[in-house]
Amino acid sequence: MASTDTVKRAEQLVETSMKENDASHDASHVWRVRDLALSLAREEGLSNPDSMEIVELAALLHDIGDYKYLRDPSEEKLVENFLEEEGIAESKKIKILSIIKGMGFKDELAGGGNQEFPPEFGVVQDADRLDAIGAIGIARCFTFGGNRNRVLHDPAIRPRSDLSKEQYMKKEEQTTVNHFHEKLLKLKDLMKTKAGLRRAEKRHKFMEEFLKEFYEEWDGKA
Repeated sequence: MASTDTVKRAEQLVETSMKENDASHDASHVWRVRDLALSLAREEGLSNPDSMEIVELAALLHDIGDYKYLRDPSEEKLVENFLEEEGIAESKKIKILSIIKGMGFKDELAGGGNQEFPPEFGVVQDADRLDAIGAIGIARCFTFGGNRNRVLHDPAIRPRSDLSKEQYMKKEEQTTVNHFHEKLLKLKDLMKTKAGLRRAEKRHKFMEEFLKEFYEEWDGKA
């Protein structure tokens, strides 16, 4: 894993740069992703110290400069500048930045998911996606929707299908519940690792059960 001092400074960067985000994309989300990524890496047999360092730092830094929360263009360079200041080896820096740049759902929509990827990428992306589904994922989804003043549910607004990257990133009016159908329910089948898929299956089922109950209560049937 990464050196203790570098990890501490990365954690400090997370806390300072993400302190104004809502609770769906806050420091606690990052800590969960880091813990999940390291756990998945061990299950996948990534015991190499260099691999574990890449996994930990990519997981810690993955949401800094996220386009959804960008307040200043300079924030897009925070991660790269941090890695340079920490003296991270060039080969590791390239891998970390590549993981962060390519792990988003929007990049999968653009065809990035069809490319070959290193094992470190798979465990970090799977960890981030695991935190987007299940009980935590449901809580995060409604937190984000509430923060953006989205309608909870409107049967007249249908989920968008076959989304492109551009359509996904557009800030057009959409309901919170539709996000389950447009993204969250698709994540299980996009897992890159066997360990990630095992965990995703349980979380996916929980979301399906939640939505079934939600619709029944919405319609006054439960």
